[in-house]
Amino acid sequence: MTDGSPARTLQLSPDEMRALGYRVVDMVVEHVAGLHARPAAGGEPRAELERRLREPPPEEGRGWESVLERVRADVMGPMSHVDHPRFFAYVPSPSNFVGAMADALVAGFNPFAGAWPVAAGPAQVELVTVDWLRQLCGLPEGAGGLFVSGGSMANLTALAAARHRRFGTGDFSRAVLYCSDQAHSSILRAARVLGFAPEQVRVLPAGAGFRLSPAGLERAAEADRAAGREPFFAMASAGTTNTGAVDPLAEIAESCRRAGLWMHVDGAYGAPAALTDEGKALLRGMEEADSISLDPHKWLFQPFEAGVVLLRDARALRDAFRMVPEYLRDSDLAAEEVNFRDWGVQLTRSFRALKLWMTLQVFGLAAVREAVAWGIRLAEAAEEELRASPAWEIVTPAQLGIVTFRFAAGDDDLQRRITAAMLRDGWAMLSTTELAGRAALRLCTINPRTTEDDVRETVRRLERIAHAEAG
Repeated sequence: MTDGSPARTLQLSPDEMRALGYRVVDMVVEHVAGLHARPAAGGEPRAELERRLREPPPEEGRGWESVLERVRADVMGPMSHVDHPRFFAYVPSPSNFVGAMADALVAGFNPFAGAWPVAAGPAQVELVTVDWLRQLCGLPEGAGGLFVSGGSMANLTALAAARHRRFGTGDFSRAVLYCSDQAHSSILRAARVLGFAPEQVRVLPAGAGFRLSPAGLERAAEADRAAGREPFFAMASAGTTNTGAVDPLAEIAESCRRAGLWMHVDGAYGAPAALTDEGKALLRGMEEADSISLDPHKWLFQPFEAGVVLLRDARALRDAFRMVPEYLRDSDLAAEEVNFRDWGVQLTRSFRALKLWMTLQVFGLAAVREAVAWGIRLAEAAEEELRASPAWEIVTPAQLGIVTFRFAAGDDDLQRRITAAMLRDGWAMLSTTELAGRAALRLCTINPRTTEDDVRETVRRLERIAHAEAG
């Protein structure tokens, strides 16, 4: 092997790079442009994929053409499409082409977004984009944060900063944190990862409308304090995954102040609704939070991974995470420069902010606002269609792009069979959840490329499937 051989340098020729890049872009365009005509749900049995993909690593290369075709057919083929206009399960990730191309740029230029001297431009764009989100959420000047992988890491980062602010590196065995039974499970995982024992986490029963009760939160904190424990953290939801419910944030903020609790708002799903007048009214009080998590890869239409954590006092992040070993001292010189490695868990980190920054630059905030408002409207259209038929029972009305419902004549098993049958059908995909001990079907309608006809036809197909499953 010679010093300059393509094999040793892992390099394609300029012409080969262009050809590969053009074909990849064509594949993405074909995917996006053709989604509406294809099924939303898909997949294949594990045994079949084992047969097609299980192999030892190839000793010799095969050429990018055949590899890319295999990716198209065997990797990207057997899967459901979370960016499909009729993907209503879980929380979709509608994504957008500009964001996808931003990710391609980041992968190609490969900036190390952890230290200012190595990637000053990316760091400045991240500062600007985080500040745009700060303004969206209503936090004051001086608040800040960083991009992380998603809401799970955002919640963990906020909890770690809150714990350090209260306990430093000392004993936190008497600390107690609070959330409702509608809170996202990532807060329970974060507590486990950070070393909190199960008895240090209070999962409070949600009150009316599946929302956290401020009075119930205060009573729980008072009881723990009387028992010699130290209440310190409460998580409220700005749009729950189950129903889109928004906890009474302004009232919870008052309760947290009285009880001496750090108030964290999980806005991973619903915080972007603050762009709209309706959403801003629902989210009143979010601006009182000590920390907020967001997921731009949900309702800000970015590719995975794009999460953000915001803190009212950004210094709490640096206090909790900053470490400067000897091999990083060269990049720790100017006080006005920001090294994001000091603000979170990751030292080596990607430039996640570019995709949201480019999306907003290309389309503008007004277009994103309209897209968010459309998602809210689509859930209302689904509710209208459901209420037009006696076959359905509304469990929770449309709120922040989510509506839940049941086939009125069936038990819990039938609700799940309906969802499974729709999955097999493939035309649309939805999921079930459990509310007040009963299974409920659920639509999450945040894709801006979804039409009202998509939503209404999905409900009609569900009704036909439900009657067939009921026998």
